[in-house]
Amino acid sequence: MRAGEMRKTSLSPEGTRGGGFGHRLGNALRTTVLLAGLTALLLVVGERLGGPQGLVVAGFFVVVMNFTSYWFSDRIALAMHGAQPLEYAEAPWLHAMVERLATRAGMPKPRIYLLPIRTPNAFATGRNPEHAAVAVTAGLMDILDQRELEGVLAHELAHVKNRDTLIGTVAATLAGVISYAAQMLFFFGGSLLSRDDDEEGLGHTLGNLGVLLVAPIAATLLQLAVSRSREYGADTTGAQLCGDPDALADALLKLERGAELMPYDRAPATSHLFIVNPLSGGAIMHLFSTHPPIVERVRRLREMSALSPRAPRPWRNAWA
Repeated sequence: MRAGEMRKTSLSPEGTRGGGFGHRLGNALRTTVLLAGLTALLLVVGERLGGPQGLVVAGFFVVVMNFTSYWFSDRIALAMHGAQPLEYAEAPWLHAMVERLATRAGMPKPRIYLLPIRTPNAFATGRNPEHAAVAVTAGLMDILDQRELEGVLAHELAHVKNRDTLIGTVAATLAGVISYAAQMLFFFGGSLLSRDDDEEGLGHTLGNLGVLLVAPIAATLLQLAVSRSREYGADTTGAQLCGDPDALADALLKLERGAELMPYDRAPATSHLFIVNPLSGGAIMHLFSTHPPIVERVRRLREMSALSPRAPRPWRNAWA
């Protein structure tokens, strides 16, 4: 591995915590709007599907899904990808790196998991900093050097610090159910299209069809809005935590190339959790990507680096 240099940003750990609070406050407001919108969409689909009874059923599902997502989001996400706990004795240098970043962020050290896949990537999950986990793939540690890896880990801890992990899981769950409900209507939607048809005529039927078509698209767009904004926020907070915006920028370029060469499509509904989109796709797919363009993320990080005081220092840990 090649030697790296760290560059301090103008923010100290204390300053990073202060800025994080403002970001978390804005994140909470966006989350409230997002979940309210997704919940309303699900309730509308339920009402159109089954009238008042469908509305009650949809409301019940919302409560159950939010409860499940809140308490078990980390276990669900990790199990879906076959993640295994990475013990301290297996990678003490990695645990030390995560612990150092967590201390700088003012949060407990999250659990560390390994995904036995070649695609270089990482994600964080958990309902709050006290119940969080960071998962890295085997391919990630194969292609990144020390400073780049710390940049990626800082990005993931930033998601935990900013409460993004809970947002992503709940949003994905609600959006997925809305889309699934719409798909069911295509197969079992006779009652939807004919309910009260004699009373309300063609206008009612067309209105139902409109909900059928628009609801999944609206759910996806709402999810994309929060997913893209949170990636920019995690890049900024992560660059502050590791003190080297260029390290994260360099890592993103490598990870984008790795995802292109070795796309990973297990559990596509969780693709937004990863630091770079693990799915492959053309130009049309990029319009609906849960991640902002890598080139724009890198540009912002380079600007952060250019505005930061440069203070090179030797690497603090040996690569074990």
